[in-house]
Amino acid sequence: MITYIALLRGINVSGKNKIVMADLKQMLLQLGFSNITTYIQSGNIVFSSKEVDAIVLSEKIHKQILNTFKLDVPVLVLASSTLQTIFNNHPYAEEDEKQIYFVLLKSTPSAALVAELNKGTYATEKFVVTNNCVYLLCLNGFGKAKCNNNFFERKLGVQATTRNYKTMAKLVEISKNTEA
Repeated sequence: MITYIALLRGINVSGKNKIVMADLKQMLLQLGFSNITTYIQSGNIVFSSKEVDAIVLSEKIHKQILNTFKLDVPVLVLASSTLQTIFNNHPYAEEDEKQIYFVLLKSTPSAALVAELNKGTYATEKFVVTNNCVYLLCLNGFGKAKCNNNFFERKLGVQATTRNYKTMAKLVEISKNTEA
């Protein structure tokens, strides 16, 4: 069994795309997943599966959410080891954790789009783009950030979902406990 993390984009935000976590967990059990743990209400799920392809899992979960809840919600599934690597490699170790965000990318952006994005400067935000994550530092908080999830999706041409430092740390912890 492999431990994975599923990240759903835009659920239970401002009363939109409501999914009860207990119902989501039940749906995932019906898909044959095990060791399912949800974290907060914003679509963070740690689970185990025999499937070795995270893309297949993303598509399977997306389709089942559409069938069960009638919601077209983007789903990103990462192996626990991938999430841990992303978390451990963030470049802002000296910064306030409350200002650190992870914009997790569903696919690798083109080098040309990354180069174009890197030409811009933003007074209160810094970022580093990798193949699967934009490490984002928001000096005035994410709520006021120009460089938000939609900004990166538009500029990089890929689907993304954003998590703060605290959520990423907790997902790493839960996934390590699931593997133990």
